[in-house]
Amino acid sequence: MRGYFAIGVEGGDKIGNLGNLMRTAHAFGASFAFSVSSEHFKGKAYSDTSASDEQIPFYAFDSVDALLLPRHCTLVGIELTDDALDLPSFSHPRQAAYVLGPERGSLSPEMQARCALLVRIPTQFCLNQATAGAVVMYDRISQLGKWPVRPVTPFSDPEPLPEHTFGEPRSRTAKHT
Repeated sequence: MRGYFAIGVEGGDKIGNLGNLMRTAHAFGASFAFSVSSEHFKGKAYSDTSASDEQIPFYAFDSVDALLLPRHCTLVGIELTDDALDLPSFSHPRQAAYVLGPERGSLSPEMQARCALLVRIPTQFCLNQATAGAVVMYDRISQLGKWPVRPVTPFSDPEPLPEHTFGEPRSRTAKHT
């Protein structure tokens, strides 16, 4: 997959959420993680059992104005607002940094103004911060990772599987009845 992504939080309120988010970012291949205005996150997160801060860079910024991103990196805010784009129809930028607000709040007006795009996960209410980050990263990998189309649906005749982009063609071993 070409490009890169990062994920971060603004003003997060639980160190466990950041640890979980960092572990998931590491698992999905994030280039770096970050926090903005999150004094609480200066220490080690107990829920980061993969020691992600030793595997991918982590940057802590004191304010929205202090946030530095690589050139050509699109800042995408994840926010449950009426004017945000719904995630299922969102085309992820090749070079992106996603930022999530605190679990019991929203991205600050300053951060929303700094974001090139606002995207929402179309749910009835806000998700846990780490869960929302996982949903966004999974959607990005699904869209840009060049995974093959799922050719089999329950109760249908199986169609041949297309060749997998990352190696040898897969073979079907299970039959649907």
